[in-house]
Amino acid sequence: MEFIFPLAILLMSVVIHEVSHGYAALMLGDRTAHYAGRLTLNPIKHLDMFGSVLLPLFLALAGSPFLFGYAKPVPYNPHNLSIPRWGPAIVAAAGPLSNIAIALVFGMVARFLPFFGASGEFATFSAVAQLIVSVNLLLALFNLVPIPPLDGSGVLFAFLPWRYAWVEHVLIRYGFFILIIFIFFFSHVLSRPLFFLCNLFTGAICL
Repeated sequence: MEFIFPLAILLMSVVIHEVSHGYAALMLGDRTAHYAGRLTLNPIKHLDMFGSVLLPLFLALAGSPFLFGYAKPVPYNPHNLSIPRWGPAIVAAAGPLSNIAIALVFGMVARFLPFFGASGEFATFSAVAQLIVSVNLLLALFNLVPIPPLDGSGVLFAFLPWRYAWVEHVLIRYGFFILIIFIFFFSHVLSRPLFFLCNLFTGAICL
């Protein structure tokens, strides 16, 4: 049952991630997420049975070194955004940036708690903070991979010159299959930046 707490952290982290997309779109003039009732931190509104429950549960039971999951994407209409060219990239980047912000906050907690003492309570809080940092950094790094439907693809497409529009069409068409290949054969490339950033944020090795 020790995986229940990490699963709860993962769930709330992906919820904040998705809500951040919705608020970014709202700030740019699109109220689709608001009308859909998705600008809330209530996890029930965002749960995806496979991505939010079954997938992370399977990974935890299988002893996977990485715990990963996702929530239902928050809807938005790119045609309503006040910045047509860059709006989708801003909305896409909002999710990973929210996870990085969470990691920064709890990284400071993990760094400064030892100064208040070495009792069991402080050690426990520091360990929890480190776990929150590692989960959120993993979410941010994974979602910044430029493969649809991950957020990194939305950022990439905004910067892609028109003459390379064919790259966008190929990635959108075959993105799911490319993502599966990446997860099974290349996701280990995220380990080194994950451990580096976790150490940078917390001063400790990722849990």
